[in-house]
Amino acid sequence: MADYRVIADALAGDIAEGRLRPGERLPPQRRFARQHGIAASTAARVYRELVRRGLAVGEVGRGTFVRAAAPPDEPALAEPGGARVDLELNFPVLPGQPELLARSLRGLLRPDAMASALRAAGAVGTPGSRQAAAALLARAGWAPNPGRLLFAGNGRQALAAAVAALVPPGERLGVEPLTYPLVKGVAARLGVTLVPLAMDEDGLVPDGLATGPRLRAVYLQPALHNPLGVTMPAGRRADLADVLRERGLYAIEDAVYGFLRPDLAPLAALAPDRTLLVDSLSKRLAPGLTLGFLVTPPDLARRVASALRSGCWLASRFALEAAERWIHDGTAAAMEAAKREDAAARQRIVADRLAGEAVRADPHAYHCWWELPEPWRAETFVAAAARLGIAVTPAAAFAAGPARAPAAVRLALASPPRDTLVRALDALAELARGTPEDADGLE
Repeated sequence: MADYRVIADALAGDIAEGRLRPGERLPPQRRFARQHGIAASTAARVYRELVRRGLAVGEVGRGTFVRAAAPPDEPALAEPGGARVDLELNFPVLPGQPELLARSLRGLLRPDAMASALRAAGAVGTPGSRQAAAALLARAGWAPNPGRLLFAGNGRQALAAAVAALVPPGERLGVEPLTYPLVKGVAARLGVTLVPLAMDEDGLVPDGLATGPRLRAVYLQPALHNPLGVTMPAGRRADLADVLRERGLYAIEDAVYGFLRPDLAPLAALAPDRTLLVDSLSKRLAPGLTLGFLVTPPDLARRVASALRSGCWLASRFALEAAERWIHDGTAAAMEAAKREDAAARQRIVADRLAGEAVRADPHAYHCWWELPEPWRAETFVAAAARLGIAVTPAAAFAAGPARAPAAVRLALASPPRDTLVRALDALAELARGTPEDADGLE
């Protein structure tokens, strides 16, 4: 039996050497299987492996396309060191941030403090870390009960624990039709079926929960939705809270970007007994030292703590101690304020450089959603952008169901310097004004 990884390695080599070009469509899986003398199931695994490596993207109803070849030796907008301009991932690290964080940790390096920080920590953390985390998560007059806080190693682990605690294998989790890609991976590993729900310009439609299929829980992003940038208005949140109570349904509220909108209380403030709020430290501070937070309804605390332990998703004591220091000495608050200012400035750059384009975003977000002009398809645009040295994400990466993904891309704005962001957006705007045929000559 052929090893699908060997075949995937060969295709990866063809992509790296340019024998398969960005935007090129791969053969249908059955034809690919016949060409290589392998089973159709093996061909499917090859294609999934290419997608997993970020070398291809599948578009429902249209096939699988090469996502991006190796960047040119001197890409048009490469940052120092030859790296592409990253508009795929959001890693907001501001000037002076490492020094600010380091100053807070000097006391933690004393032998007595380090001895405490190196001890094991459970899902409930410590009394000090619970009080500090409650202060960090508070916004718009709402603050979580410290006794209902649990900790994970990072936000992704917190999300996985929430899904594992609420949705048994084989059961259904409701999601927005375009959703955070990690949720799709978590659901697949846990044997959970995702059910896309109706959504409009104000976010998830409560009537879809009231009349739709029976679910074990619903995952949603009420503030600064990723990728669409939608922020749910207060009235919609209140309606949603009513439906959760009426149906006895739990919501997993992803509040990772909520710190960028301190004026908005979370859904958990309106439906505390029906909402499991998930948040993290990495977007606020830095991706290197991570910590995940879960604010649980009282009846779910034991179940979520058990999921954290069984999944080996517990936080380190060092991360708890570091976070507590950053919160108490004001470092965390200062970083949050600086990133709110930075995100708003980057949105102003988008509004200026992509004026006239069909771009949607909350003006406080670190990302935006761009509905591409005809005749562009998302995958073709992504491939053409890659040949300019710019990485962006196609809509298909966020699609939760079999429906065809729109011709749109998400731009993550946090990673490049602002001047690089300006040049990248100018290049993308010029690209969008042309056609895929015009872009074929880009090298």
